[in-house]
Amino acid sequence: MKRILIIDDDMHIGNMLEETLSKEGYHVLRAYSGTEALLMLSKSRPDLVLLDLMLPGLAGEDVLPHIKGIPVIVVSARADIDDKVDLLLGGAVDYVTKPFHMKELLARISVHLRNAQNLPVPCELAYADIVLHTDTHLAKINNAEIKLTRTEYAILKLLMQNPAQVITKSLLLDRISADTPDCTESSLKMHVSNLRKKLREINGKDYIESVWGIGFKMRAI
Repeated sequence: MKRILIIDDDMHIGNMLEETLSKEGYHVLRAYSGTEALLMLSKSRPDLVLLDLMLPGLAGEDVLPHIKGIPVIVVSARADIDDKVDLLLGGAVDYVTKPFHMKELLARISVHLRNAQNLPVPCELAYADIVLHTDTHLAKINNAEIKLTRTEYAILKLLMQNPAQVITKSLLLDRISADTPDCTESSLKMHVSNLRKKLREINGKDYIESVWGIGFKMRAI
């Protein structure tokens, strides 16, 4: 299930968006200020963000530079062409002016989610002294090769793509389900444990930490 974060302090618009998006099968997250949005983004990673500009605490323009690797659609009452150009050049994938037609917004969301899904994955991901080769599914620490199972590779790739964030167990299972349908909630802990052991055997370092009751993240090395 794709996750969409709505960053908007307008309760009426936010409620309308949440109701419609939920009916369309999306999981909806809400933030009512720029500062709250940054806090949420530090803990979880949505698939797409709907960003208002006129926010309390921290304006939408100041939130945008902090959102990396996630498509952002600006939804704002500002209609000035310079605002649109600046925000599109600043990282937003689209700009929708309020009031908007819901069918059009849903179509834009669908297109940008599809485009994000089709982006090529880098051939290498790196964190600390781990290098993960996405073409061969091999991990290396100081050039020592580590052979991973399909599930271990999917887990490590997701964690390395989001190294500063805690990935919840439910999100982890949801994101890797297409690649590893055999991984279940009951077996996830075992897969993570085996992955940590393989990484630790190279140089004694523990690269993955458990966040009790929530999920997993890359450990600061």
